[in-house]
Amino acid sequence: MSLNCSLWQENSLSVKRFVFAKFSEVAEQCFLLFTLILLMFLASLTGNALIALAICTNPALHTPMYFFLANLSLLEIGYTCSVIPKMLQSLVSEARGISWEGCASQMFFFIFFGISECCLLAAMAFDRYMAICSPLHYATRMSRGVCAHLAMVSWGVGFMVGLGQTNSIFSLDFCGPCEIDHFFCDLPPILALACGDTSHNEVAMFVAAVLCISSPFVLILASYARILAAVLVMPSPEGRHKALSTCSSHLLVVTLFYGSTSVTYLRPKASHSPGTDKLLALFYTAVTSMLNPIIYSLRNKEVKAALRRTLGKKLVLTHG
Repeated sequence: MSLNCSLWQENSLSVKRFVFAKFSEVAEQCFLLFTLILLMFLASLTGNALIALAICTNPALHTPMYFFLANLSLLEIGYTCSVIPKMLQSLVSEARGISWEGCASQMFFFIFFGISECCLLAAMAFDRYMAICSPLHYATRMSRGVCAHLAMVSWGVGFMVGLGQTNSIFSLDFCGPCEIDHFFCDLPPILALACGDTSHNEVAMFVAAVLCISSPFVLILASYARILAAVLVMPSPEGRHKALSTCSSHLLVVTLFYGSTSVTYLRPKASHSPGTDKLLALFYTAVTSMLNPIIYSLRNKEVKAALRRTLGKKLVLTHG
C-alpha cells in the first residue's frame, strides 16, 4: 500500500489519485470475471447499437415509442462505456489507479447517463399512457416536437444532476486512504474516502436520489395504473392483449433498472455493505444493459423485423 499512498500529491494531504480495490486475489477468478463482463459488455454494445441503427434507418419505426427506445439505447451505450472499460482493465492489470480528474469524469458520466435513463423511462411510460388512454389525441399531444422536448429534458436533467453531484463531492478534501472499495467511482465509496463532515453531501445525494429516481418511478407507476384501468374496461380481448404487449417490455426494463438502483441509493447508509453494493452495481451497469436490447427485440415484432432488415442490408453490403 505504500506504493499506492505515494500517489498523494507532494507536500499535500489531499489525495490526487485513487486505486480501485482488487476483485479477488485469485488470478483465475479475475480472468473468469473479466471474460464474463467482457462478453456482457460486447453484447450490450452490439445489441443497443443495432436497435438504435435499426430505428434510425427504418421509416416505419419513426414513431414516439421507437424514438424514445433509440434514445434509451444510446444512453445504455454511454452508461456502460463510462464504467466497464476501466473495470476490465482493473481485472487483468496491476494498473488499478485512476487520477482525481479521471475519477471525477467517470462519476459525472455515470450519473449523467443513469439519471437521464431514469427520466427517459418515465417519458416512455407517459408515451404509452397517451397512446392507450388518449388515442384520439395521441398524434397531436405526442408530436415530434413534444417527444424531442421530453428527450432533451431527460438528458438535461441528467447533465445538471451529474454536474452538481460531481462538483459537490470533488470539492471535498480526500486525506486518505486512497483505495476505493469498489470497481468504479460511484458516489458512496468515494464519499467514504472524504475527510471532514460529509453530512451535507449525504443529504444532497439522498435528495437527488429521491427526486431523480423515486419521482420518475412514481410517474411510471401512475401512468401504468391509468393504463391498467383503461385496459380492464376494453371490450375486446385482442385490444387488451395488444395494449399490454406494448407495455410489457418497458415494464420489465423498468423493474430491472429501478430494482437494483433503488436498493443501492435509497436504502439507509447503515445497511450498506461493500460486497452487496458491488454486486448490485455490476447488475445495473452490465447485466441490465445487456438484457434491455434482448427484451425489446424478443418481445417486439416490429423491432425484430427492423433488425433483420438492417442486418440483411449489412450482409449484402459486406458480400457485395
